[in-house]
Amino acid sequence: MLKDLPHPERITERTVAESTKLYDRTGQVLLYEVHGEEKRTVIPFQEIPSQVKNATLAAEDINFYSHSGLDFRGILRAVLANLKSGSLSQGGSTITQQLIKGTLLGPEKTFRRKIREWILALLLEKQYGKNDILAMYLNQIPYGSNAYGIGSAAQTYFNKKAVDLNLIEAVTLAALPKAPTYFSPYGSHKDELIKRSRWILDRMMEANFITKEEKETALNTPLIFQSPKQAMRAPHFVMFVKEYLEQKYGQEMVERGGLNVITTLDWKLQTEAEKIIKEGVEANRTSVKGYNAALVAIDPKTGQLLSMVGSQDYWADPLPKGCSPGVNCLFDPQVNTANRLRQPGSAFKPFVYATAFKKGYTPETILFDTFTEFNPNCPSDGSLEKDPKGPGDCYHPRDYDLKTRGPVSLKQSLAQSLNIPSVKLLYLAGINDSIKTAADLGITSLKDPERYGLSLVLGGAEVTLLEMTSAFGVFSQEGILHTKTPILKIENSKKEVLEEYIDYSFPVLDTEVARNINNILSDNDARVPVFSPRSSLYFPDRQVAVKTGTTQDSRDGWVVGYTPSLTVGVWSGNNNNQSMTSLSVIIAGPMWHKFMEFALKDTPKESFTPPEKNLSEKPALRGIYRDGPITKIDKISGKIATEFTPPDLIEETSFGKIKSILAYINKSDPQGLPPSNPFNDAQYKNWQESIDRWLNTNYLIQKKEPIGFDDLHSPDKKPKISFTNLSNNIQSSENLVRIVLNISSIYPIKELSLFINNELYDSKTSVPAGNNYFPLKNKLAPGDYIFKGVVMTQLVMKMLKKKI
Repeated sequence: MLKDLPHPERITERTVAESTKLYDRTGQVLLYEVHGEEKRTVIPFQEIPSQVKNATLAAEDINFYSHSGLDFRGILRAVLANLKSGSLSQGGSTITQQLIKGTLLGPEKTFRRKIREWILALLLEKQYGKNDILAMYLNQIPYGSNAYGIGSAAQTYFNKKAVDLNLIEAVTLAALPKAPTYFSPYGSHKDELIKRSRWILDRMMEANFITKEEKETALNTPLIFQSPKQAMRAPHFVMFVKEYLEQKYGQEMVERGGLNVITTLDWKLQTEAEKIIKEGVEANRTSVKGYNAALVAIDPKTGQLLSMVGSQDYWADPLPKGCSPGVNCLFDPQVNTANRLRQPGSAFKPFVYATAFKKGYTPETILFDTFTEFNPNCPSDGSLEKDPKGPGDCYHPRDYDLKTRGPVSLKQSLAQSLNIPSVKLLYLAGINDSIKTAADLGITSLKDPERYGLSLVLGGAEVTLLEMTSAFGVFSQEGILHTKTPILKIENSKKEVLEEYIDYSFPVLDTEVARNINNILSDNDARVPVFSPRSSLYFPDRQVAVKTGTTQDSRDGWVVGYTPSLTVGVWSGNNNNQSMTSLSVIIAGPMWHKFMEFALKDTPKESFTPPEKNLSEKPALRGIYRDGPITKIDKISGKIATEFTPPDLIEETSFGKIKSILAYINKSDPQGLPPSNPFNDAQYKNWQESIDRWLNTNYLIQKKEPIGFDDLHSPDKKPKISFTNLSNNIQSSENLVRIVLNISSIYPIKELSLFINNELYDSKTSVPAGNNYFPLKNKLAPGDYIFKGVVMTQLVMKMLKKKI
């Protein structure tokens, strides 16, 4: 162990590092070269500012000048922690040990290497003085962004010489070496960097390095980082991948190991996404006071991340200038908002509806969109309707337009993003079960169910755009989760494959449940009562499913949508949660639409598989909300359906008192027996009273039981159709120049069509009774033909076939 120890004098030798290269999915576009060049400026010890030295000591080794190279208390704490965890995650390293690890031994975590490190630390302290060791440490340690040593770090991050650093800048740089990528001011954890900097200031004050006044002055000094100068494409994505690589392979391997990384990024889509987001935010800044946005695109068939834009401009200055990162910035450029927790608003609703469908509720199930107080301890008489909060914990959410619509189906409720019936559905589906559904689909951040309550369905919990976009991809794949990934292939410097894409896929949701969600979210007509017919959610020539989400006071605007081959999520808002002045369909919708349009323009059109028709045996789950026996009636005549009534015109209904679904459904077992006493449910009283109150002011016609049977569709009422100039022998019809169809009907004729050999030949609308003529464009050659005439009236359709 001792005979092959490196000599301490080798501490001044540099190890040649080989850079790690990140490419797009083609392997042709270089996105970033990690530490391709070590930027270093060696500074004599006496020229390094004392505040840099003191900040480093406070951050890394407060007892540096009093130990002999090893901190025995720290070693003991680390040994106990490692024994407890069964790993070597704790090191108890001094600055001397860190210097040795970074220059002589490397980062290998074994007890043998650790003992060698301890021995070398003692030898190094005998060979060099404390100031020399600290100088070497400050001139060699990595600060991230290819900057090695304090001189290069000062230049890289603040465009200053080290001697010109102020206290807050020195402290911030001292915070970086612990985890340069994680704490990078150009990454997603700038707020963690600020927290660590404040901790170092506290340590410096405790050690009497600075006074309380100096600390307060530092905290109130603006911290402005210069934009990095190195070439980096898709910067938020690159930092996301770089963090993943360091977590899996270690910082040393990423910085020096010469990895060759082929990512999943589609450079063409990424370029367009960055352009769309930048232009969209520019428009939003003046119109809706939204200063930032993010976008994620995923191939739901593979889970591969195609595009990630974490802010409107990674390289821009924050807004307003001089703002405190993570606190006061409307726009914090380096923060990857695509991977940050934000409230999703109504974009979370599909997970709740999917949970309800799993339990037997259907798109036809009716809930009442009526003003409802959900806290049984608060007034339920409607007195709080104009009060947005009410006393204490009263909870009575409103729809975005403050209207109520009475009975609505679950399809209408989800498509139109209605809040009140959605909260009722969450109560029926269950908070914990809805969280489990979201977790099954890949949402990992919902860890505090007690805090969310019924506001969960309105986006009262925090999620990331990345996970939301991936989770919506499960719907597009009819319940199959393809684990998201940014990596296609990783090779080491010897061209050995360390990692290669494998499609990890799992069934996590029933197929029919996913198909119901797809059917609802792709139905533009179903959402029209709330959204305009040609909103930014609509594609005239494609079937696209989409859900919006707007949080309280318009702090966040979401649009997440998908086809069977592409899932795209867009978030818009302000980093500091400042409110905007419009809804998500206006704020995020245009950006989402432009990207989807670009990404889909050269791809084949796809459709979602429609769900099977609901076969639930429980009337309340099929959408019947009145008491009494079930009767099948003809939708047009209102009379009892007969064997001649077309199936698509038959409606099931009842004619008794209008009741809350809680009168018929036990939420613990919705497909089981109805509750023996609905009043045992804490919500029943409030729900029923809200319905009764709404009925008193919004007259809903009480259906009367039908008298008689459907006589509109009886055989004698069907239209009559016949060919008048065709014979069974085409030879006798050589001079045939037209087809004549004679129609008689007691109802107005809507459309008349002629088919030849089962192909539509011609069609006419609003035709009169009697003879109708279809001229033949070409003379018919002798042979067998099938002529078919189809007449459609306002009520029925009859077909006539004749073979000649």
